[in-house]
Amino acid sequence: MMYHHYSLQAFTVKVFLKMGCPDDQAQQAAKVLIDADLKGIDSHGIARLPGYVRLWEKDRLTADPKIEVVHETPSTAVIDGDGGLGLVVAPEAMKVAIGKAGTAGTGWVSVRNSNHYGTAGYHAMMAVEKDMIGISMTNASPLVAPTFSSERLLGTNPMAVAIPALSQPPFLADFATTTVANGKLEVMKRKGQPIPQGWAQDNEGNPSTDASCVEQGGALVPLGGTREFGSHKGYCLGSIVDIFSAVFSGANYGPWVPPFVSFLEPGSNPVGKGIGHFFGAMRIDAFRPAEEFKSEMDRWITRFRSSKPVQGEEQVLIPGDPERTTYKIRLIEGIPLLPPVIKSFEVLAEKFHLEAPEAIK
Repeated sequence: MMYHHYSLQAFTVKVFLKMGCPDDQAQQAAKVLIDADLKGIDSHGIARLPGYVRLWEKDRLTADPKIEVVHETPSTAVIDGDGGLGLVVAPEAMKVAIGKAGTAGTGWVSVRNSNHYGTAGYHAMMAVEKDMIGISMTNASPLVAPTFSSERLLGTNPMAVAIPALSQPPFLADFATTTVANGKLEVMKRKGQPIPQGWAQDNEGNPSTDASCVEQGGALVPLGGTREFGSHKGYCLGSIVDIFSAVFSGANYGPWVPPFVSFLEPGSNPVGKGIGHFFGAMRIDAFRPAEEFKSEMDRWITRFRSSKPVQGEEQVLIPGDPERTTYKIRLIEGIPLLPPVIKSFEVLAEKFHLEAPEAIK
C-alpha cells in the first residue's frame, strides 16, 4: 500500500512526542527517517520506528538528551549524546563539524553515547549546503563476522561521503561496509524471500540464503562476501569505521556495541558509552576556489555518466543517482509499505492512542 510522505512524517513525529521528545527533536528525527524512505532506502526508514520505541521502553534511549561537547580543539571535538536518538545527536554533531570547518578549514567530530542514526548520507549531505565535503560514519549492532571468523564482532558500519558540484547534483556515496545492511535481510524476511548467496553465513560459518540466519546465530559478511572476492577489504573498512567512531570517542566498539536489533541484548561489560559516530567537514576553499572545484566536479560527473554502458544497461550512474530518481517519484506517488510495517504502525497507534496513517485511496 502507498502512503503520502507527509502523513507518515506526521505520525512519526507524534510517536516521538509521546516518547517525551521535544518538538524540535521529534521533527528532526522524523525528517531523517522519511528522507530515507523517499530515497528508496526502506531498510533505514520509518520501518525502524518500532525499534526506537523498544529502546525507549527498555530505558536504553533518552527522549530529551543533553547533548554536549566534552572535549575540543579548534578543528576537533568529542560529543556525548546522553543516550539520545542518533537521528538527533548526529545532525547536531555534524553542525559542530561544519562550524569548525568554517573557521579552521576542516572539522572533525567523534560521538559517544548515541544510538542508531539512520542513513549515513543524510548527515554527510548537510555539509554540501555550505560548499563543504561531508563525511559520516557510525558503528552498529555486532552482526558481522570478520573474514575467516564465525563470531559476530563488527557492525555493518556504514560510511558516506557527499561532494558538491556546480550545475550537476552532488556526488553521494553512502554504503555499508558489509555486502548489505541488516535492514535488507529484514525486508527480504517480510517478503518471505531467500537472500542471495554472499550476504550472510550460518552459525558455523557456512554460506546461507535464509533471511533469518543472522537471528538464528549466523552473521552478515563483510563487503566482498568471501576472501576470494575481497571480503578482507570490507573487513578493513568496517574496522576503520569502528575505530574512528568509537575508539576515538569513548563509545563501545566491536562486540560490545549495544545492539539495535530486537533479537540481541546488550552485554554486561561495556567498554564505553553507547554507540559511536564520526563526522568530517572540509571547506572546499581551504584547498582551492570553490567555484573551480565544483566546475571540475561537473566535468568529472559528466564524463563518467557519458561512458559507454555495458550491454543491457542504459547509462552509467553516479553515486546518489538512484536515490534522486526514487525521491522524485515517491514525493508524488507516495511511499510503499509492506504489510508487517503497516501492522507495526497499527500497534504503535494503539499503544500511544493515535490514529494510524491512512493509505492513499
